[in-house]
Amino acid sequence: MGKKRGGKRLSKKAVAEALQGLFTASPNETFSLKYIFRALKLDTHPAKMLAIDALDEMCWDDYLSKVSDNEYRLNQKGQVQEGTFIRKANGKNSFLPDDGGTPIFVSERNSMFALNGDRVRVAMMARRQNHIKEAMVTEILSHKTDQAVGKLKVEKDFAFLITEGNIFVHDILIPKKKLKGGKDGEKAVVKITQWPSKESKNIVGEVVDVLGKEGDNNVEMHAILAQYGLPYKYPKTVEDAAKKIDPGITPEEIARREDFRDVWTCTIDPKDAKDFDDALSIRKKGALWEVGVHIADVTHYVKEGSIIDKEAQKRATSVYLVDRTIPMLPERLCNFICSLRPDEDKLCYSVIFILDDDANIKSWHLTHTVIRSNRRYAYEEVQQLLEDNGVKDGTGQPAPPATKNNPYKGEYAAELIKLDALAKKLRERRFKNGAVKFDREELHFDIDADGKPVRAYFKTSKDANKLIEEFMLLANRTVAESIGAPSKPPRGEASSPSGDKRGAKAKKTFVYRVHDQPDPQKLESLRQVVAPFGYKLKTSGTKGAISKSLNALMDEAAGSKEQKLIETVALRAMMKAKYSTHNIGHYGLAFDYYTHFTSPIRRYPDTMVHRLLTRYQDGGRSANQEHYEELCEHSSDMEQTAANAERDSIKYKMVEFMGDKIGQCFDGHISGIQSYGIYVEIDENHCEGMVPMHDLSGDYYEFDEAHYCLIGRRHHSKYQLGDPIRIKVARANLEKRQLDFTLADD
Repeated sequence: MGKKRGGKRLSKKAVAEALQGLFTASPNETFSLKYIFRALKLDTHPAKMLAIDALDEMCWDDYLSKVSDNEYRLNQKGQVQEGTFIRKANGKNSFLPDDGGTPIFVSERNSMFALNGDRVRVAMMARRQNHIKEAMVTEILSHKTDQAVGKLKVEKDFAFLITEGNIFVHDILIPKKKLKGGKDGEKAVVKITQWPSKESKNIVGEVVDVLGKEGDNNVEMHAILAQYGLPYKYPKTVEDAAKKIDPGITPEEIARREDFRDVWTCTIDPKDAKDFDDALSIRKKGALWEVGVHIADVTHYVKEGSIIDKEAQKRATSVYLVDRTIPMLPERLCNFICSLRPDEDKLCYSVIFILDDDANIKSWHLTHTVIRSNRRYAYEEVQQLLEDNGVKDGTGQPAPPATKNNPYKGEYAAELIKLDALAKKLRERRFKNGAVKFDREELHFDIDADGKPVRAYFKTSKDANKLIEEFMLLANRTVAESIGAPSKPPRGEASSPSGDKRGAKAKKTFVYRVHDQPDPQKLESLRQVVAPFGYKLKTSGTKGAISKSLNALMDEAAGSKEQKLIETVALRAMMKAKYSTHNIGHYGLAFDYYTHFTSPIRRYPDTMVHRLLTRYQDGGRSANQEHYEELCEHSSDMEQTAANAERDSIKYKMVEFMGDKIGQCFDGHISGIQSYGIYVEIDENHCEGMVPMHDLSGDYYEFDEAHYCLIGRRHHSKYQLGDPIRIKVARANLEKRQLDFTLADD
């Protein structure tokens, strides 16, 4: 078909008809450009360009869907679709289809007053020449939330709730008798009782909780939680149920378990932690080492379907704001009964490993245990002990062997140093197998008694943190493999808790922690960003080859001017990890099977995993997959919500911390670029603010999204992600949690 016929070139119409025939013959297939050219025998450059033009027009007309940069398929979506409404403050609202397709623009007049996150039904509007695709909301199927947080405005005859952000089209009208004692200027939580309609555009609500005076630390933290629909109080009925739990351990219970009370055991946690989920034990077994990963046996106390379980399931995770923890379980359980406190007998669910000196698994088993922790360490204490014995942080090298003249210093030093050496072998092997190296730094604040931030700093992961991390990863991976691949022991001989040695049975329902491969288009974008700096990146090939190439890029860029740029763009290419009963492996860790087993005090998926493992150990049948998939989705959603609330509390403290530094100048680097301005992170304290576009005077700037920079049209001056920059603090708006900077004159 690609040849000239009778000396004539192919017409676009003929190519379009041939394409139509190809796609209608295989309505469920996705075709690459390469395949299309071959199938239609388009072997000249002009013929191929004609086909690309025709394909783009067919996508424009919604006849085809563009799956990726060079893949197409027949668009079988109807004119009416269901999905989520995304409201934007600038009026550029959009509709996100349920199948995760491309967002579609919805103008304000076609939004039916839908709110951010609402589930809606839309109809596609007829396409106008040279206009983007538009949708019109025809029905609001369900509202995402029926409560709002904001500031009360109380007038003589009426009252309003003024909300932050862009969730509502209008302020919420509150009848005076529904104020619950709320006064003008106070923050409150309001339940919506009437939604906008054709008859009335008003949103009407009633106050359910008066939080208190704006600016008060407790009030602001509660407001952040309420804004995300997260609980800021624990229900009394659940607290009462927790009070009735007997913390005592009977001799019969001990007899049912493996007794590890005489084995040296410790916990290592942040210095302010109270909920100790996990403990490690170690003892010599001939030429080998027995390492126990002991996890609090929450499910022994929290029975499925109980009032405590239902509340934990709803919360799905503990939430860590800057100055407080909102626990998933009542305090009596998470800080006392389940917490693996030193010198107390505790019930655990444990993975016991027999390892050689190179941390190869010789055998392992999963068992319910009773332990007694000898010592509670903070990360800093263990780090100090390791460094006192010759460990240099960041080198990946263990402590040198003790000698007669130079014995190990510190209590239980030999045990901790051995655990550290084994963890380093595990870590080295993990990266060799293709795990991605991303050492994320976290912004932390030291807070005074009134909740005011007095110091801001980045918390980095050191040897002591990595020691715990490696053994938790090992336990999580091992139990996931035992269910997902019972015929394939995890790099060493293993006994499977499912008791299924044959491995031929149907897979049992299980909760996996999954992480998809990076977005190919974003990887390609990263390759294009790093190329001008002289770096190379593999964007195709095996998973392992891509991750090794990514790691090599990170190592090569370390310490360079462009390091921040490369790290930021690489992170954006990564997918989010989530929970699912459908295993696709964990890309970032380079594990075929992975789960969360090690933190049941603070994460509900770990509780589910404990229940499933116990069920299968007892010979139980496979659990209902649909039920567990729903719980996985809920847990993934709540994890994201908690992360958003945590981020907002950090933003609030950041603005509060900078409030007395107005007019001061700081060195920083560009941490984000948008069409409306540049984000700058201060080097000294890691607080982030924005220099708005109107402050970048002296030129007209164009936003180059692909290369993460702003370029001046006249003088060609350039602001790029990662560039050093000096700023002056202009404003600190606590209400909007917003820091404004200007460029420093000097």
